[in-house]
Amino acid sequence: MSEQSLDFNAKSTIKAADRDHRRKINFNMSRYNAVVPIGKQQFTDVHLAREKAKNIKWKAIESLDKQLENFEMQISRRGAKVIWAETAEEALSEILKICQAKKCSTIVKSKSMVTEEIHLNRFLEQNGIESVETDLGEYIQQLDGEPPYHIVTPAMHKSKEDVARVFAHKLGTNPNLTPTQLTLVAREKLREKYTEAQIGITGANFIIADIGGIAVTENEGNARLSTAFPKTHIVIVGIEKVLPSVTDLALFWPLLATYGTGQKVTVYNSIISGPRQVNENDGPTEMYVILLDNGRTNLLANEKSREALYCIRCGACLNACPVYKNIGGHTYGTTYSGPIGSVITPHLRNMDEWKHLSYASSLCGNCTEVCAVKINLHELLLENRHEAVDQGNASFGEKMAWRFWKKAMLNRRIMNMGSAPVKTWVVNSFVKDWKKNRSELQFPKKSFNQLWKERNNQ
Repeated sequence: MSEQSLDFNAKSTIKAADRDHRRKINFNMSRYNAVVPIGKQQFTDVHLAREKAKNIKWKAIESLDKQLENFEMQISRRGAKVIWAETAEEALSEILKICQAKKCSTIVKSKSMVTEEIHLNRFLEQNGIESVETDLGEYIQQLDGEPPYHIVTPAMHKSKEDVARVFAHKLGTNPNLTPTQLTLVAREKLREKYTEAQIGITGANFIIADIGGIAVTENEGNARLSTAFPKTHIVIVGIEKVLPSVTDLALFWPLLATYGTGQKVTVYNSIISGPRQVNENDGPTEMYVILLDNGRTNLLANEKSREALYCIRCGACLNACPVYKNIGGHTYGTTYSGPIGSVITPHLRNMDEWKHLSYASSLCGNCTEVCAVKINLHELLLENRHEAVDQGNASFGEKMAWRFWKKAMLNRRIMNMGSAPVKTWVVNSFVKDWKKNRSELQFPKKSFNQLWKERNNQ
């Protein structure tokens, strides 16, 4: 069992019994569940919209090389510099080179899961560069020294009282401030950073191939300020975020808003296709786009699991997952949690070390049911398990257990061996950890096979 698996088991055991944690996320998810059906009403046929979105992403991923080359050609024409990074280390190295060339001491950064994936804030801090999160949820998490809890709602696990305590401890504010007052405090602090920063860093919700642009969707305006105030704008985005055409946004922006937050469309939606042009007065003078692989081509090469790259990071599967609701986002120990994280992490990192995430599922299929682009998530979880076994990533004890199970299930005589008390004693005494989180298993006095024979006089 890997170190990550042991850590996951320990954390999930503690978190599943934390009633206060469950109360907080149930409250926040209940608000999400109340508004999403309203947002879906904007679609004449929401299932058809999802199917169309899946087909568009299929086209984009199947022709990913051509789409990215087209994007690079188009955005380069407007003065942006495109950098291809195969690994997280390459991406960090390129960012540091840019920072050193600009003599950068302060960076403002909008919400970006890719920067969390490569641990950008920690890297910049180690190199003496201040990196300030400007999304309110991310800012709260940064102040508290925690990574994001959720793909869309970074501080979902915190109540307003928790946030007030964090601000009081880190910023010296009154611990009894209301959410509105706390927001105004954050606004005041962050506005200063926008004017001080030499570089702004953002992610991208979508890469638009035909016009050479990046699309950013948000509700706070912090991404716009991060791209407009500093003289240099750096975009870090996974290569799978590509869309073939700018017209595709008419479908994807409403889908992302509805499935992410229940809105018809988010408050701020921007398309950025380069640095400030000759006839423009505002914006950065330089723009860099770092296209990050970091294991994504492993998924691209896998025909069965490739569709996981269709994900638009709406977070709907996290909100629907009964496992996530019980153990929370931090327990997973990886940037991408919930069902989509359990699917992609073993491919982005290492199957043997992270295969346990694919078992952290009830396989109820609710994640597939709510996915904005109809990714067959529960089937991909099973595919991960299959691949882990095929690759030999199973212990000797596990292999033997399944071998005996197979032999017994294919032989009626073996299945009928032993009385109900014997079977009950064997399972409750020898099956490791069975009773740790369950009541004792009690076998019925008569098996189905015996009942069938009795009722049919055989």
